[in-house]
Amino acid sequence: MTLLQIVILAIVQGLTEFLPVSSSGHLILVPYLFAWTDQGLAFDVAVHFGSLAAVCIYFRKDIVSLLSGGMQILGGKVESPESQLALAIAIGTVPAALAGLLLASWIEANLRDPGVIVFTLSGFGILMAIADRIGRRERTMSGIGIRDAVIIGLAQALALVPGTSRSGVTITAARFLGFERQDAARFSFLLSAPVIFLAAVYKLIGLILGDAPVAWGQLGLGAFVACVVAYFSIEFFMRFVTRIGLAPFAIYRLILAIVIFYVLV
Repeated sequence: MTLLQIVILAIVQGLTEFLPVSSSGHLILVPYLFAWTDQGLAFDVAVHFGSLAAVCIYFRKDIVSLLSGGMQILGGKVESPESQLALAIAIGTVPAALAGLLLASWIEANLRDPGVIVFTLSGFGILMAIADRIGRRERTMSGIGIRDAVIIGLAQALALVPGTSRSGVTITAARFLGFERQDAARFSFLLSAPVIFLAAVYKLIGLILGDAPVAWGQLGLGAFVACVVAYFSIEFFMRFVTRIGLAPFAIYRLILAIVIFYVLV
């Protein structure tokens, strides 16, 4: 990969990871558009790790609360707001972790295709618009329960399919459950952290134990650029979604799906 490719792909990842437009879909489409060789899942995981760092920095107070809640659970205290949120994040992580362990290789081999992205971009974009339109805005993250965590966690598992969007599908599920837009986005971003971390560690172990040469410098640069861009992307989205809602992102997904269909499919 050239320096230009690394920077462009990392910027794309940073911009789209926390916007409900599918970062993985864009990371597949950009090489198609520029006739580049697909960068592979290792680079995708690296830039996702950069996005994880951005989440940890931006939501550092929430991360500290989650760690505190986890320690309280280990100590047998499960009634505090911190422990309840930590439990919800843990439960919500299980479906995506299991799906990733069982299906990641098959998805990488069979679903990294523009035709799949057309379907997922448009279909889940319509669902997102409906959820934001009819979903109540009366619940906050402090009232999240086990049922909510399971439903949103199952939705997150769907994000393994390119074009779905992790943030998009989890925010959609939360909005259907009646959560306020900002709290739906906040829980979505926090829920993404364990899955991104597990995926990065799993792939990192595979790279270390494998025989193929690894361009660690390229992966590190991609992760750094993605982290910086993702941090400001989170700031933008948290402000934008509260005031405007999700409709503009749904429209963008539909337009992009139409363009992809006519150009690449």
